[in-house]
Amino acid sequence: MTGSGIATVARQEFRLRIRAGRWKWLLGSFFAVLLTFTALLDSGLGNVTDARAGKGAILYGGLMLFVLGLALLVVPALAAQSVNGDRERGTLATLQVTLLTPAEIVLGKFVAAWGTALVFLALTLPLTAYAMTRGGVPLGRLVVVTLVLVLLLGTVCAISLWLSSVLTRTTTSGVLAYLAVFALSVGTVILFGLATAVTTGGLSLTGAAVIRAGLGVPGRVAEADLTRAAEQLVAEAAGLTLECLAGRAREARDTLDVAGVPEREEERRDRREGARRADRPAGVAGLCREGEA
Repeated sequence: MTGSGIATVARQEFRLRIRAGRWKWLLGSFFAVLLTFTALLDSGLGNVTDARAGKGAILYGGLMLFVLGLALLVVPALAAQSVNGDRERGTLATLQVTLLTPAEIVLGKFVAAWGTALVFLALTLPLTAYAMTRGGVPLGRLVVVTLVLVLLLGTVCAISLWLSSVLTRTTTSGVLAYLAVFALSVGTVILFGLATAVTTGGLSLTGAAVIRAGLGVPGRVAEADLTRAAEQLVAEAAGLTLECLAGRAREARDTLDVAGVPEREEERRDRREGARRADRPAGVAGLCREGEA
């Protein structure tokens, strides 16, 4: 594997992308959308001033979030059909019969896709410079955020290119590339929340069942009210025993549904009576039955 072979494939990919006239329109549209968003956000901020952050910090943060969202929509399409698309068009075989190794072909396509993604990122530099002039954005933060975005775009390109090389259909690789982006952006947030709940031990499965049993079904109580009560109980669960948690859940239900208190008290008495009968020794139960007879 040589650098010249990777550069040859990358140059060929760049030529093919440049020849397509739609890239000029796509880059222009991308910058126009960013410019419109920046102008609207800057106008919406109005006279917002913050001595600690500055208006530029808010503008820069909003712009970077918007750029990240747009990039995650555009970048998967740059590499998701790079290999299997050439295979369908019959151009991949031309590269395979040359002296280029498979690694050089793959890395060349990756460099081309990553480089194209960086062109989209470079279009944001004038707007980030404008945000810096508004104050509150140090140069170090700009460099770190830009490097993170560069690595993120490279990761998305690598995943999309891998899917393109292992799948035969371009449609399948494109859809799975976007699903992978969704899993990495949204799925990781969900996993982080679940992992935090498990590691902190704020609420066990038994505690959740106790809250559910104490609050009961909506019935005469609005579901939104029960949801708020459940959220409050979950927040308090870490410092309560299961017995106290069950009592708090019943109290919350009684507060929300005063009319149903007698009915629930009767149900609880029946359950306690049934539990006492089930716990009686067999001999005592037999004597009771004989006395009743």
